[in-house]
Amino acid sequence: MDQDQLKKAVAAAAIEEVKSAILDGEIIGIGTGSTANQFIDLLAPYRNEIKGTVASSEASAQRLRNHGIEVLDLNSTGDIAVYVDGADESNHRLELIKGGGAALTREKIVAAASARFICIADESKLVDQLGAFPLPVEVIPMARSYVARELVKLGGNPVYREGVVTDNGNIILDVYDFMIATPCKTEERINAITGVVTNGLFALRPADLLLLGTPDGVKRLTA
Repeated sequence: MDQDQLKKAVAAAAIEEVKSAILDGEIIGIGTGSTANQFIDLLAPYRNEIKGTVASSEASAQRLRNHGIEVLDLNSTGDIAVYVDGADESNHRLELIKGGGAALTREKIVAAASARFICIADESKLVDQLGAFPLPVEVIPMARSYVARELVKLGGNPVYREGVVTDNGNIILDVYDFMIATPCKTEERINAITGVVTNGLFALRPADLLLLGTPDGVKRLTA
């Protein structure tokens, strides 16, 4: 199976996981990226059963609307039953790196508001230690240079992601050469830097279930 087939397989498995929530009239949180897009496309046949969704990016919101699926403002929904999203990396504790698509802040908000977080990914995303994928950090534009200097002090190599403005109007620094031994502590430490909106570590709120696409089928991993 190629990578696209693996993504479609885990998206289909995620549909099975959320069917009961859909039928119970629950709000579904939707992530951002190529694997989340597969999940959105497979939601289309359930458009009449879905009470509503909350999207973590404008791109996902538009894709949902194109399928005739209602997109709601999180401020009007309260808590969310389940959130489905991909990841750039996951360790075996289901701590993640996310933000390759620059939607990390909204993804983190929707994950925090959800009772259950299902991560969908292909097997290449599972690692023993986070950090081979550069860690995205969303930053207030005027703080870019200051935050970059602080990230260097932490041992990373921050690189400005040229031409990218987040849905919140901010910029992204991608931190290279930064293997992460203590994800929770690192997440807190980076978030404490003045000018940082948030970083792409999902360790304080990890996934509850990882659906991992492999040539032998979809594996279910829990922390």
